[in-house]
Amino acid sequence: MDNQYFPKVVQAVATDDYKVYAYFDDGSIKCLDMTIKITSGVFQQIKDIEIFKNTLTILNDTVAWDLNGNYDPSDCIDIDPFAIYAQPDISENEFLNDIAI
Repeated sequence: MDNQYFPKVVQAVATDDYKVYAYFDDGSIKCLDMTIKITSGVFQQIKDIEIFKNTLTILNDTVAWDLNGNYDPSDCIDIDPFAIYAQPDISENEFLNDIAI
């Protein structure tokens, strides 16, 4: 990764199996598996799959869950964009295959 690059999430998609696909401004796509994270700590608040999927948003250029619907960055759960960007790259086809019914 370029030392000058600050990763910015431009789109995020949640799946029924607690994955988040994050699209970055450089064109890369990353998959973040949240199945372990939702079992403890602050992430337990998004354990309900409907909350997980329906409150997912982008705040401050990263993946976030806006639990109260007010888009206040101090009142959400977010993930460091560098942690997401460190995940392996995936292709658009891999994403489409994963969400295919």
